[in-house]
Amino acid sequence: MHMQPELLQEARRQAEICNACRYCEGYCSVFPALHAERAFADGDLTQLANLCHNCRGCYYACQYTAPHEFALNLPAALAEVRQDSWQAHAWPRGFARLFDRAGLAMMVLLVLGFAGLFALSQMLRPESGHGFYAYMSHGVMVAIFVPAFFLPLCALAVSLRAFWRTVGGGAVTLSALVQALQSAGQMRNLKGGHGDGCNFEAEDRFSHARRHCHQAVLVGFLLCFAATGSATLMHYLFGLEAPYGPLSLPKLLGVPGGILLCCGAAGMVWLKLRADRTLGAVAYWGGEMAFVLLLFLVAASGLVLWAATGTSAVAVLLPLHLGAVLSFFLLTPYSKMAHGFYRMAALLRDALRKDPGMR
Repeated sequence: MHMQPELLQEARRQAEICNACRYCEGYCSVFPALHAERAFADGDLTQLANLCHNCRGCYYACQYTAPHEFALNLPAALAEVRQDSWQAHAWPRGFARLFDRAGLAMMVLLVLGFAGLFALSQMLRPESGHGFYAYMSHGVMVAIFVPAFFLPLCALAVSLRAFWRTVGGGAVTLSALVQALQSAGQMRNLKGGHGDGCNFEAEDRFSHARRHCHQAVLVGFLLCFAATGSATLMHYLFGLEAPYGPLSLPKLLGVPGGILLCCGAAGMVWLKLRADRTLGAVAYWGGEMAFVLLLFLVAASGLVLWAATGTSAVAVLLPLHLGAVLSFFLLTPYSKMAHGFYRMAALLRDALRKDPGMR
């Protein structure tokens, strides 16, 4: 995997200065891992970059930022390496670079294109069916979305395998896996060095808003996934076909999940608009925003579609929602969605570093 050497060199320069200073030692998981090294190979920098959650507390606390001659901006340096590492390890590689360059345009074109195809497919609607299946048969949906779900996961698996080799990951222990899952679930690295929150929005404001938005998205996504899984089991194991009532398990899981996804994604958009872009990967800001907007569209269109069930609006809303979902699935290995998988791998690699059983 070939990453851009100039990005790695700049991150190495800044990491070496940080290693000599050590003022930010307790800020997040990056600094104990950084201070454990004496020299930084490319794999070490890739690991640190993906371990960084871009909370920016270290930047605002640093005495060596511009106009100092060292001109440190560690959050931006690691963000650039992190983004480049996703591109370098993505499979196929070209799709990631394309999304980063024109993420918003690519998202709009895919959603509208797929929505148009789903709208045209209604001409072949089944003669009988209830709810959504009156507009598109269950078999057609399965034939489209099963491959669209599993193929991106296969692409992610290939990418993560290459990433794991790059960062020097080895055999996984149960204790390290539990530790990594706990850190990811609690969003521990977004709490700030002293637990007061991070400085993502502004220098003098400590806030848990970003952590809460991420948690809302995570829980909302898991609830929506559980809703889909429960509907699949009800359909195939118990012969209970959709549509399902408001008190059914798919609805009790999916509606709150959709609301949480909407709130979390909207909060992320608001925070990103307020934050200083120069403390992240500036060139990729548009691609990151496109992903968050797509996440919001998936959840919002699903909720509106649910509310419009039984009306003629379903004929328009269903293709839009399915187009958004299909775009989301297909773009997962190449959009910001991939960061959750890479960050989980980085947290696991860091847990292995600290695991006494691996020493």
